[in-house]
Amino acid sequence: MLDCRVEGEEPITVTWLKNGKPVPIGVGTRATVLSNGTLLIQSFQKKRDGDSTDAGEYHCAAQNRYGMLVSRKARVHLASLPKFHTHPESMTVDEGGVARFQCQVNSIPEANITWEKDRMAISTSNERYTLLPMGILQITGVKKSDAGVFRCVATNIANTRYSHEALLNITGGAPRIYKEPVILSGPQNLTITVHQTAILECIATGNPRPIVSWSRLDGRSIGVEGIQVLGTGNLMISDVSLQHSGVYVCAANRPGTRMRRTALGRLVVQGDFLPYW
Repeated sequence: MLDCRVEGEEPITVTWLKNGKPVPIGVGTRATVLSNGTLLIQSFQKKRDGDSTDAGEYHCAAQNRYGMLVSRKARVHLASLPKFHTHPESMTVDEGGVARFQCQVNSIPEANITWEKDRMAISTSNERYTLLPMGILQITGVKKSDAGVFRCVATNIANTRYSHEALLNITGGAPRIYKEPVILSGPQNLTITVHQTAILECIATGNPRPIVSWSRLDGRSIGVEGIQVLGTGNLMISDVSLQHSGVYVCAANRPGTRMRRTALGRLVVQGDFLPYW
């Protein structure tokens, strides 16, 4: 259903167009214009042989004896959830180390990603497990009990899909052996719109466990309002503004020393431009 509300002197005639062409209305069609101007499409269709898809750009036009108004355009997509294009991969980690799994799927609308261990939903109350919305699972301070089979589950209104399974093996580590800090995964370049939430990943390993800190390359303060740390070092910025644009530096610091490893990612925040009328 697509709404089209108009104010003006009656009578007002409302017509609908898809991709610039009139939408067929009437007997034998699936589209109806309700008395309030709303377009109703019954049994939304994807493309078939000899038939066109209902997906596309729609807008309405309202006309009375004084003239015509044309609305902005609304794009209607067909919901989909194809197969995963990135599956989690099996890995072996020393006890006390860090594990990271990732899966990715392109879907309309964006799929909700959850994780399972041995085909049971992972408890979000476990502080050592961090689930990032872009399909990433981080496990810090791994224990023998973390060993098992992991997979991610993608769900939207179109379907539910399961990724390939990945095995996590835990070896008896030697925690007393010094290991330099290493950033397993640093922040990626990210472009979002104002008022959205930005999440910059940073997960590091080493012995002793490195301390993760964040800064901006231009020296400006990151601030504290709307800032949260997810897990042991991922940076979340809520309700971003244009001032949040910049290059962010994740640093993994060895405690008590100046030894550090860094990774950079650029955050671009775009304005929320109003559509034309």
